[in-house]
Amino acid sequence: MYIKYLFLLTFVSLKRSIMKALFPVFCRPLGYVVLLVALFLPFILVMQGVVTDHNLLLFFALSKNESRETEQIRNAAVRNAVFLTFLFVFGGMLWRVLQGDVINVDTSSFLTFLIFNVLCLEFGLKKALVDRFFKR
Repeated sequence: MYIKYLFLLTFVSLKRSIMKALFPVFCRPLGYVVLLVALFLPFILVMQGVVTDHNLLLFFALSKNESRETEQIRNAAVRNAVFLTFLFVFGGMLWRVLQGDVINVDTSSFLTFLIFNVLCLEFGLKKALVDRFFKR
């Protein structure tokens, strides 16, 4: 507990002399251009038809000859992962607030979503396999 306050006092006393820019000031507009391209390029590519469901195979790990049942399991896994991620992140924030530590809020929600998505997908695929095996 005291280490955190000592750490905070150290940074306050140094008055921003630790944080220095990586690039010179004249590179700042280029950074904004890169951010704008990274933000809007995916939406523009989708509207132009360059990015479709067929070429997003790498991101969602889809197989080309996927059955309708597997597609439904994958959709349910994404829905469950979004719900579990929301609960996990909200519960973590609530826990931090109850502890009185509002400075350290976890922001790794996308990584948490990916983990929950894989777990839900694998559980759904194995459940479907067992259901098919026992003809439910």
